[in-house]
Amino acid sequence: MGKAADTQQHLSLQLQGLVQGVGFRPHVVRLAAAHGLRGTVCNSSAGVQLELEGLRPNLRAFLTTLLHQPPPLARIDAHQIHWSSNRAMPAGMRILPPSSTGDAAALMGPDLAICPRCLAELQDPANRRHGYPFISCCHCGPRYSVLEQLPFEREHTSFRTLQPCPACQREFSDPADRRFHAQTISCPACGPQLAWNGAPISSAAALEATARALEDGAIVALQGIGGFQLLVDPANTRAVQELRRRKGRPEKPLALLASAAWVEQHCRISPQERALWQGAAAPILLLRRNTLADRAVAEAVAGSSPWLGVMRACSGLHHRVLERCGGVVVATSANRSGEPISADGLADAPVLHALADHVLSHSLRVVNRIDDSVLRWAAGGALILRMGRGLAPLAVPGGSDHAGGLALGAQVKGSFALGTHSHHLLSPDLGDLSSLAGAQHHQNTCLQWLQRHGLAMSHLACDRHPGYSASQWAGDLASRHQLPLQVIQHHHAHLLAVMAEHRISGPALGVAWDGSGQGDDGTLWGGEALAINSDGYKRIAHLRSWPLPGGERAQREPRRAALGLLLEAFGSHWREQPTPLAEAFTAEERVVLERSTLQGINSPRCSSVGRLFDAVAALLGIVQQCSYEAQAAMALEGLGRRALEQHPGASCQLDLPLQQMQPGEPWQWNWQPLLEQLLEAQRHNISPEAIALAFHQALAHGIGDLAQLQGRQQLLLAGGCFQNALLLELTTAVLDERGCQALWPQRLPCNDAALPIGQLLASETMPIKQVAPQADCHVSGRCR
Repeated sequence: MGKAADTQQHLSLQLQGLVQGVGFRPHVVRLAAAHGLRGTVCNSSAGVQLELEGLRPNLRAFLTTLLHQPPPLARIDAHQIHWSSNRAMPAGMRILPPSSTGDAAALMGPDLAICPRCLAELQDPANRRHGYPFISCCHCGPRYSVLEQLPFEREHTSFRTLQPCPACQREFSDPADRRFHAQTISCPACGPQLAWNGAPISSAAALEATARALEDGAIVALQGIGGFQLLVDPANTRAVQELRRRKGRPEKPLALLASAAWVEQHCRISPQERALWQGAAAPILLLRRNTLADRAVAEAVAGSSPWLGVMRACSGLHHRVLERCGGVVVATSANRSGEPISADGLADAPVLHALADHVLSHSLRVVNRIDDSVLRWAAGGALILRMGRGLAPLAVPGGSDHAGGLALGAQVKGSFALGTHSHHLLSPDLGDLSSLAGAQHHQNTCLQWLQRHGLAMSHLACDRHPGYSASQWAGDLASRHQLPLQVIQHHHAHLLAVMAEHRISGPALGVAWDGSGQGDDGTLWGGEALAINSDGYKRIAHLRSWPLPGGERAQREPRRAALGLLLEAFGSHWREQPTPLAEAFTAEERVVLERSTLQGINSPRCSSVGRLFDAVAALLGIVQQCSYEAQAAMALEGLGRRALEQHPGASCQLDLPLQQMQPGEPWQWNWQPLLEQLLEAQRHNISPEAIALAFHQALAHGIGDLAQLQGRQQLLLAGGCFQNALLLELTTAVLDERGCQALWPQRLPCNDAALPIGQLLASETMPIKQVAPQADCHVSGRCR
């Protein structure tokens, strides 16, 4: 027994997961020293490779600790262990240069917000990095945004052009220092330099110039972690309106960059929301505003929305700007509406000069532009509305023998997924692909990822809508490279993505509710219940369909969705109903749209819950025409939330039934009884808030009815409609009451940005064949 314990052995350990850019190797060096081990550790193209020697009990203790207690931001998805005899390695632990073994399966880590220790140094006058805008360490700082190739090493990032000074080099080489092997290490003597309108400037002078400009009502473009942000004084109505005019963003709420003290004073923030807000991702978080916020923030910032999108400072530069500018500024992406964020001060200079009065830039190149993440807290967890800085790239464990699969996503929430042997990798949300610049950004980023991982495309997957630029590019790639292309139904992909996140492989039933996606019958789906199995899916239930007057225009005009609903229900007698809809159209518009809809001209049928939200918002007189996606649904949610808060814990007395229309499959959720009761409630002057809450409750009970009728103990929820926290929370509560577990996206976005994961999974499990997107959709261009 004693002899075995004294035996020296060699342990080879290969780790895969998020193990680069999170202080993993310094952690290994210190842990090995604590266990009396010797050996080497290095980043590899697959992850991290360790070669260790020592007493077998010590090696086992080291292994147990490392696998169960990795560094806080690390994640080990897989490991391979090989024991062998002692090789008499030199004493001590060494970090070796990276090794390469072909295709790069290592994961790209997300950018990490400034950590508490770096923030303390930033604010410490005695520290040599006091006030340094680019302070970082092993546990914080830019990662994905500066990465050129894998593995993650300084020479593989845009930091390669910045030579560490002797003081930084000493810290980098000292295992006792907290910046030991910090790849983004720098200081005022050797780090990036600031520029104001293209001219070099000191940090103090840059902050003073920024503050003066904002006080004067100017717009300042600030080079952040993943690209430029536009800053403006949130209390200056004229400045905010001018920012909206230049961006082409008339109504969509603008985000705020704020200090913790400002948030505590002006927002309602729960302990869970506070933890999310203060996390390493530092996302824009949707928080309920209070009356103090109404006085501190101009109405032009977020309109009448009950929420404010607020993020904390993710870098030293952001902290310093906030300190000098009163603790809050508007901070929105520097881009024209529908185009990618600007990231290069020279290449994007024409756009920046058109958007901003002044530009505060720096000399560290942004390699991979990326927007800020947007989250909200709902149903006891985080709900990802936009996956960007701090969260992306995202790796879902579970690869394929056919590495190189590329799924190209949808249109408005553009993204893609790449399959490796160990993971499905999801890109950040790349925005709207409808513009030429947006589509080109999507394509360039796809190709860069393939090159970075050393992969050639093996097969392709895309949405079946032929008007999506991603689907068109997929067809072009398949033709040019003679690759198999699999076209995946929109809502099938939504539900497969949920299954991938929750590691569900067997048959499942799910509800996919969104704006729209092309259905099997050529109509627009969006209120679907699908049974998923190994052969594909079966449509079990759907919302009763109705016509959309004017086709694509109805997707931005709730009044059209409402008109189609009334015409379907009441024909030409719709004007007898007590709604504000008649005044939403001119007399000529009413005549033309009524005639064309009743004749079936340019009025595609849809079964979309997203369009049902639009129709109800229009019938209540809340929103008739939208300038941004989900505007009507957000307004309706706000009203419903207000009603719930006015009567906490009580169910609304108004009953708007969403009834089963017919037996058999697929059966339909019939909206007509709901519509008739809604109109009756208006006749009796029931408040819009009460009607909005009752509408949300009707939808939740409709899903509960489905689960009960199908006898299911588990139900998947997917699609953009579940970005609505009120709908999600009511639905999960109803399902819980009926003994059914709800599963929805929490690590993946709950909107179309998650589609590529589902598309990739479908392309790997379904028979691969050469097909093309169907061209029979009745709505041209983009479907929402």
